[in-house]
Amino acid sequence: MSKRFFAIVTVFVLTAAFTAAQNATPNARPRTSDLGLKVGILPTGPLDAITDVPGVKVGHTTIIRGDNIRTGVTAILPHSRNLYREKVPGTIFVGNGFGKLTGATQVEELADIETPILLTSTTSVPLVADALITYLLALPGNEDVLSINPVVGETNDGYLNDIRGRHITPDDVFAAIKNAKDGPVEEGAVGAGTGTVAFGWKGGIGTSSRHLPANLGGYTIGVLVQTNFGGILTIAGAPVGQELGQYYLRNELQQAGTGKDKADGSCMIVVATDAPLDARNLKRLAARAILGLARTGSSASNGSGDYAIAFSTALQVRIHANNKAPTRTVELLTNDAMSPLFQAVIESTEEAIYNSMFKATTMTGNGHTVEALPLEKTVAILKEHRLIN
Repeated sequence: MSKRFFAIVTVFVLTAAFTAAQNATPNARPRTSDLGLKVGILPTGPLDAITDVPGVKVGHTTIIRGDNIRTGVTAILPHSRNLYREKVPGTIFVGNGFGKLTGATQVEELADIETPILLTSTTSVPLVADALITYLLALPGNEDVLSINPVVGETNDGYLNDIRGRHITPDDVFAAIKNAKDGPVEEGAVGAGTGTVAFGWKGGIGTSSRHLPANLGGYTIGVLVQTNFGGILTIAGAPVGQELGQYYLRNELQQAGTGKDKADGSCMIVVATDAPLDARNLKRLAARAILGLARTGSSASNGSGDYAIAFSTALQVRIHANNKAPTRTVELLTNDAMSPLFQAVIESTEEAIYNSMFKATTMTGNGHTVEALPLEKTVAILKEHRLIN
């Protein structure tokens, strides 16, 4: 074998190894729990994910094409049956209404959710909603359905993505729904989080859960977030954004640092629980999710559309379309029993947001590059504040 041939083969092998390492990067980045960081006091579910709530499934379609398409769809299914025929009680809490959340008024009025919950890019909401309607109308048993209320939320991925191109197709929507599964949830720059930015670093999809012990009801709370907002990043109380020199109003205050964050964007929060709750207490639960968002340092700016969508999967509270009885008897959790669930949703939301950033990788698109949260520096700060060993 000639030296020249050997050199070519060596370069090829090294290049292939480097490419493989790059492709493996998303899996190499840790979650919050992998770092030994404990958020709050309550135990997590086995997966520390929204899919710890029995029956809940999550699916993604990630669209990365060329140098300017970085977008996608994320689907959250409360259960695997026909949701139109077996609706779940649901509600929406509006932290700041600068957003495009299709289906909100009917959910507010009737207090139920009858479709999978989809998250996507701002300008693609009507396209995704249309495809979701098509999907529901085609399901066996829905042949007589004349009205569908699609629930579709969004954040604006226009910094990394050609948002005006509206590149999401019906097949992308169908794939996210049909590929939804239980088990571990892919996080970071995937699905609806492909092109998002959080605190000036790469945002994305994150999830977490809390499982209450038996003496507090034994219920599970799961949260999934789509992060695309800003402020002053705080991790478990540590001023990470300030110490890294990237935070809202840094330039205006003439403080040292190299980063920038205008605090615009949005955060979509989806809350699932197996606790038997009606829409009134689900709304109270959703409101507490915003407290978890606040803990991370969100400024909830004028341009940040912050919404929490909450639903219960408990069998006894489901609304069956074929049940035409004028009344029904349902066993519900009392107001006094809600406080542990409030704590659980705050902790789950906070950790889900951290996971969305820890798992996200640096991305270039649409003429811009957004760096991932620098892990080594972040870990050093967390160690300095004695949050991890």
